[in-house]
Amino acid sequence: MKAPLGPLLVLTDRTLCRRPLVDVVSAAVDGGARTVVLREKDLPAAERSALADQLRAALEPVDGTLVLAGTGVAAAAVHLSAADEVPDPRPALLGRSCHDRASVDRAGVEGCDWVTVSPVRLTASKPGYGPALGIDGLAALTGGPPAYALGGLTAADARPCLDAGAVGLAVMGAVMRAERPDVVVGELLEAVR
Repeated sequence: MKAPLGPLLVLTDRTLCRRPLVDVVSAAVDGGARTVVLREKDLPAAERSALADQLRAALEPVDGTLVLAGTGVAAAAVHLSAADEVPDPRPALLGRSCHDRASVDRAGVEGCDWVTVSPVRLTASKPGYGPALGIDGLAALTGGPPAYALGGLTAADARPCLDAGAVGLAVMGAVMRAERPDVVVGELLEAVR
């Protein structure tokens, strides 16, 4: 199964960053990131839109893709939560967060281009989401739309996740918290290639 957005998705969370989010994402792009999922759904619409413009500008020179998380956004690429309804009109690229078989099956019926499957490992970023699926749980949820493993992952998790059927990794905390996001992204990409 082909990874529709490349082998690595970088999800944002400005509350985890050591410096401004745009700087962290720019460093991640320098390290090889080509797909960024802008979460930050708590921001007012105008502020989130301005942030999206800045992240698109960081991705543009490398022909990268910015995916907007949530509903009520006009974007070519959108990532939905497990509970969100598919927007009308449907974006050109559509993904969904999945945590169980029912949500993966729903994403397949909806024609989602990808899913994130989480949490593979327990994660400091999302305490209370669990129990962790582990590699066996991840494997049980692949086989529908192309699946990106998410949740507490490092480069060492890449091979087991790929062997379990994931097309790539989705990471947040490892990149957002990093002193050197470029180095972390480079290590992750090397591990998934």
